Amino acid sequence: MADKKKAGAFDIRVVIALLIAIYGVVLTILGIIADPKEVDKAAGININLWGGLAMLVFAGIFILWARLRPIVVPVEKASE
Repeated sequence: MADKKKAGAFDIRVVIALLIAIYGVVLTILGIIADPKEVDKAAGININLWGGLAMLVFAGIFILWARLRPIVVPVEKASE
């Protein structure tokens, strides 16, 4: 009978979440230090800040999803 093991860090959802989180941090920082003239060009909405925060929330949801519903991989024992 095969044992079961969680995919853990090799789960694709974790990799996607980390990439989106990195982009989200960069956009959030750019939104915080944004020039008010650039914000005015976008109808007064700081798109970088809101986009970065949305990406961070999205990454958090992906991590939560990977934690609550982990991928289970069957592990077979080597025969002697």
